[in-house]
Amino acid sequence: MASRQQVLSLLEQHKGSFVSGEEIARHVQITRAAVWRAISDLRSDGYEIEASTRVGYRLAQHSDKISAEGIQMALDPSLVLDIHYFDEIDSTNREAKRLAMDGAPQGTVVVAGRQSGGRGRLGRSFYSPESSGIYMSIILKPDMDSSLALRITSAAAVAVCRTIEQLSDRKAKIKWVNDIYLDDLKVCGILTEGISGFESGKIESVIVGIGLNHSVPEEGFPSDLAGIAGAVFPAGAPVEVPRNRMAAVMLENLFNLFSHVQDVAIMNEYRDRSLVLGRQVKVIQGDSSYEADAVTIANDGSLVVRLSDGRQQILSSGEISIRLR
Repeated sequence: MASRQQVLSLLEQHKGSFVSGEEIARHVQITRAAVWRAISDLRSDGYEIEASTRVGYRLAQHSDKISAEGIQMALDPSLVLDIHYFDEIDSTNREAKRLAMDGAPQGTVVVAGRQSGGRGRLGRSFYSPESSGIYMSIILKPDMDSSLALRITSAAAVAVCRTIEQLSDRKAKIKWVNDIYLDDLKVCGILTEGISGFESGKIESVIVGIGLNHSVPEEGFPSDLAGIAGAVFPAGAPVEVPRNRMAAVMLENLFNLFSHVQDVAIMNEYRDRSLVLGRQVKVIQGDSSYEADAVTIANDGSLVVRLSDGRQQILSSGEISIRLR
């Protein structure tokens, strides 16, 4: 497995160019037969690798198979992360929580090609098909009180918006608290989960899960998501940025913002990108619901709404959901 990953890493470094089998064998310190087996395994996993008897092997320039090696190659070298990749997993957040409880440090990232049990807020499922999405969870170690945990979700939402705008010509908006929209279609959901110390009451680890629809699945979205879900690169549009590159830029933006998560400037940007402020919303809490006007988002990330009788109410994410009216 290690040699396979090393071969993939070398091909990613030279993506679009041929690398001779002899050079791969020398670099990885394996036999030419072992190189052939690694290439065969990678092809079986879905990597588009071309071969020429005269010049060697080449990872196709348009190949969009997501991988730890591909993300690492696209990352700024100053950002050192421990990336764990799975072709399929039930939930990247669940695996990241397990790693965090086992002592995994900040900067541990879990990435999957597909989730069989992707989760959103309030126990909802998150559609996570293969080959079209970016599903990853990041372990953070914040030095803050649990009352400011919403700030991390807000920072993650801003990071996703910045990434979309850096790599496409589209303007992203945030639906409080954790959904990213393009042209009124949801393209990303964020699920933030904390692990707190029992005695200190402080957050020991935060898992930030990001599920982004990079492109439209080949089979399209399920009928129950029609008119609801969208993608950064819509159906029929050219996919100009591979998923590895988009995941890397998203991680760079996230860690940059996390390094000054207490800066109020992040919340100012979050408010500027809000899809709900100034609009009427339907607040849903358990079996009850009511209508209100979204007034502002406080610096701790909570939503302030005005009720029909003029009173204001402060909402934390908790068990509350909102729908735009």
